[in-house]
Amino acid sequence: MIRDIFIDLDNTILDFDAGEAVALSTAMRKHGIEPTREVLERYHVINKALWEQLEEGLVTRDRLRTERFARLFSELSLDADPELVEQDYADMLSHQHVFMPGAEELLQELKAQGYRLYIASNGTASTQWQRIREAGIEGYFCHIFISEELGANKPDPRFFELAAEAIEDYDSEKAVIIGDSLSSDIRGGIAAGIHTCLYVPEGRQLPVREDVVPEHVVRRLSEVPGLLIKM
Repeated sequence: MIRDIFIDLDNTILDFDAGEAVALSTAMRKHGIEPTREVLERYHVINKALWEQLEEGLVTRDRLRTERFARLFSELSLDADPELVEQDYADMLSHQHVFMPGAEELLQELKAQGYRLYIASNGTASTQWQRIREAGIEGYFCHIFISEELGANKPDPRFFELAAEAIEDYDSEKAVIIGDSLSSDIRGGIAAGIHTCLYVPEGRQLPVREDVVPEHVVRRLSEVPGLLIKM
């Protein structure tokens, strides 16, 4: 029977993609860069590659934050200061907190049913805390685990080991991670020996990796309560 539920924040509870689009475009325009399709697509490629390196411990978070803009501006010969753009982007992103469909209702239902809820995020601590508070969801969670503060990034099993130390009577067999990422959420959950549930919103392509197979997949967050009962 599931008791402890780790939930990823970005694109599981809060719509990171929507918030990122606003923050990124606004920050770029402030520094004289038109966020064309070419510019944004290249940014996403560079950013994704760096986040994958972060998950593998190959790059630091501080370097990632400015390096993605530095590489983008260098490749496209854009005249802007990567550090200043990053600062404005991070500030604007911290105020973006649109919910994923059904996310707020899910938190209400799971809390009412007595599950112990925890945010499990690889995001930047200052940005995530601001978004969590402005979204008004802090009260749903027993603990909020952010990798930058915890000292380990998902999928490193140490993320969940360190989190477990803060949870009374923790039992990995009664824990599950719900998230949208195979590489961090699901791979990390498998490594930590807990149940895994991949969330792939309707309309998005189901990601596939032969080496990372989630125990469960949901297309709508409203499916989660019924699924938990069966675990």
